[in-house]
Amino acid sequence: MEQKEILLGKRPEELQEVVNALGLPKFTGKQLVDWLYNKRCASFEDMTNLSKKSRELLAERYETGLYAPLKEQVSVDGTKKYFFAAGEHGIEAAYIPDRDRATLCVSTQVGCQMDCLFCATGKQGFERNLSAAEIINQVLSLPEFDTLTNIVFMGMGEPLNNYTQLMRALDILTQEWALGWSPTRITVSTCGVIPNLKRFLTESKCNLAISMHSPFHDERLKMMPIEKNYPIKEVIHLLKQHDWHGQRRLSFEYIVFKGLNDTKEHIKEIAKLLGSLRCRVNLIPYHAVPGIPLKSPDNNSMAWFRDALNDKGIIATIRASRGQDIDAACGLLSTKQS
Repeated sequence: MEQKEILLGKRPEELQEVVNALGLPKFTGKQLVDWLYNKRCASFEDMTNLSKKSRELLAERYETGLYAPLKEQVSVDGTKKYFFAAGEHGIEAAYIPDRDRATLCVSTQVGCQMDCLFCATGKQGFERNLSAAEIINQVLSLPEFDTLTNIVFMGMGEPLNNYTQLMRALDILTQEWALGWSPTRITVSTCGVIPNLKRFLTESKCNLAISMHSPFHDERLKMMPIEKNYPIKEVIHLLKQHDWHGQRRLSFEYIVFKGLNDTKEHIKEIAKLLGSLRCRVNLIPYHAVPGIPLKSPDNNSMAWFRDALNDKGIIATIRASRGQDIDAACGLLSTKQS
């Protein structure tokens, strides 16, 4: 049986081509845009202002691409983790409510190619990239969609290794004809894939987060193989050439490991690397992954590290761990056993 084409992820002109090819009334294109992106309608049958014939023709050859998560887990702190079908193992997205904010952590790949030492996603290996439809569906099919204030591309996978589909998804999220979100409500996190990072800086206005985790080449290389091809010093050199004085924000993610990357020498080197770069450093306590010989810091150590960075003129904050009991916290997303 021939697989049906997905409409979600298509731009208005592409949806109009579908309409024209089926011989449907021209105005059906605008109706599809509205049903998919504004009304978040998963079934052609429910698109009530389309004729019955139009709905039948669409259903014969196409699918909307909108589908609900298959499983939900709820943390004691209110964080929710959703499991979506995708490939052999599927993907996970984490919904994080926090007072007047509600953030969705979105995945871009099934598994991950980066193989960072401390990350559960990397341990399951890489299966494939997600399509723009699969990325956007995590947002549109979220039961708490109406409460969302922020989206972070910090879930499974390296977003810049799926650049084309990432940018299509960001385009749809931010265009007025679709969701109309401000780019400053969206953050893309990357290990530092320099060729696509260069493109992202000029082709997107979304916020950027860089996974640092160590300012020293040899130490970062042991934790993050990407350091071999794209050293953190070269990543920061590129970032210093960009103007960060608008609303767009730059941050560095720094997972703190007890006795490894939390010394005075690390403070000095981070301050030296970042210099006057307009940014902040988000400190994240390490969340233990089975079989990985790394240790989590205590609260006092985290506070000391934060204060020491601030004393050096680097804005640093501690990111609260959320959803750790359901493996939804930073570095814990993995669907290998799901």
